[in-house]
Amino acid sequence: MPEGLKSLRLPLLRIMKRLFLLWILVLVPTSWAAKPNMVFIIADDCTFRDIGCYGGQAKTPNIDKLAKQGMRFTRCFQAAPMCSPTRHNIYTGLYPVKSGAWPNHTRAYPHVKSIVHHLKPLGYRVTQTGKTHINPREVFPFENFGGGKNPDMKYIDRLFAETAKGGKPFCLFACSNEPHSPWNKGDASAYPADKVKLPPYIVDTPRMRSDFSNYLAEITYYDSQVGEIVELLGKHGLSENTLLMVVSEQGNGFPFAKWTCYDHGLQSAMIVRWPNKVKAGSVTDAMVEYVDVASTFIDAAGGQPVSPVDGRSFLPVLRGKADTHKEHVFGIMTTRGIINGTDAYAIRSVRDTRYKLILNLNHKSKFTNACTKSPAFQSMVAKAAAGDATAKRLVHAYQHRPAVELFDMEKDPLEMNNLSGNTDYQKHVTRLRAKLEGWMKTQGDQGVETELKARERQGGRKKKNPKKKQP
Repeated sequence: MPEGLKSLRLPLLRIMKRLFLLWILVLVPTSWAAKPNMVFIIADDCTFRDIGCYGGQAKTPNIDKLAKQGMRFTRCFQAAPMCSPTRHNIYTGLYPVKSGAWPNHTRAYPHVKSIVHHLKPLGYRVTQTGKTHINPREVFPFENFGGGKNPDMKYIDRLFAETAKGGKPFCLFACSNEPHSPWNKGDASAYPADKVKLPPYIVDTPRMRSDFSNYLAEITYYDSQVGEIVELLGKHGLSENTLLMVVSEQGNGFPFAKWTCYDHGLQSAMIVRWPNKVKAGSVTDAMVEYVDVASTFIDAAGGQPVSPVDGRSFLPVLRGKADTHKEHVFGIMTTRGIINGTDAYAIRSVRDTRYKLILNLNHKSKFTNACTKSPAFQSMVAKAAAGDATAKRLVHAYQHRPAVELFDMEKDPLEMNNLSGNTDYQKHVTRLRAKLEGWMKTQGDQGVETELKARERQGGRKKKNPKKKQP
């Protein structure tokens, strides 16, 4: 090398190094700014039909406003009508049996990856505040974890401020504990018990009316939490570049909702606001599931599809490029190990856009759970014992099911008329049963046998080499 070039080599290297550092300091934060922030807000035990913009009695001005600013889903579903498997389902993108988290108070298999593992390499802070109900910790290594039963608004304020100042983009899961019982938040006077409208599948008693009034008040309280988070996004100038998703979780703790595979238990509200990406005031009938959320967020963040997961991104639906997503959605309910639960009452379901099939795999058992022990349900039982024919019919229908149930969701959205014994509908039973059994096979779900293993999947991780007790 000529002497002149040698003399230039060292200064040139220094210049290149400085340029590289400048790129790190300037261009990388710019790329962060181009990525959308993501906020997922979830209620706890809230039936979607009770929310204002879904035709419900609850006053939900903040959620209703978001529906006008974004997209409202009419067919969003989850795979299990209980808190813990629902959350595992969302974060892992796996259906309950495959992830290992199918009973309540459960845990995922240690080899399972969650959305944290998929978004962090894309430059995201992946964080969670409020109700957790997931295990083990290494599968869900959120930057923040829990901090109470409800979202910590001070933490959220700080997180948003740090991003607004040039920090990394975030994916925040804000998990409410409302309107889970006991219903002790919100203003129940806004819902006088004597004016509350009970669903036709719930027996009308004074105690039921009182509880339902308190429940509606707590939905409004949840709506106020949604409003606080939306306000914080605006405060820090993050609204325009944030994909905001609000859902209602599984159904409420009243009969025929939570702990069942009826749509009152498995269907969810879903509102998505994403300015300039999602059309304001739009409504979609596309069938989506909670299992699709992780894949959708990864797609929105610019990541590639991950495998193995069960979910699929519905980003094309959000952007108005597709009006369909899935042809079938699935459900699983495990009573083994839940509070006051039947020792084994395995329920599986499948639904297309019109028909819903439910298999009660251990239907000869009596169906029990925390609801059947509640004062409200006992008031239904007392009314039935006093000779009320409607009460008697509904109490029996809740606790004693046939092996097969089929519903026409177009004509009978509240699932009050079982068509499984009607010969005109046998083709739908046969068709959907084959689809459901095929899905169970792909999941490693053996029905009652899987149900009997539920307690093996409950609780935290077992301690290794526990000390022997002294005699």
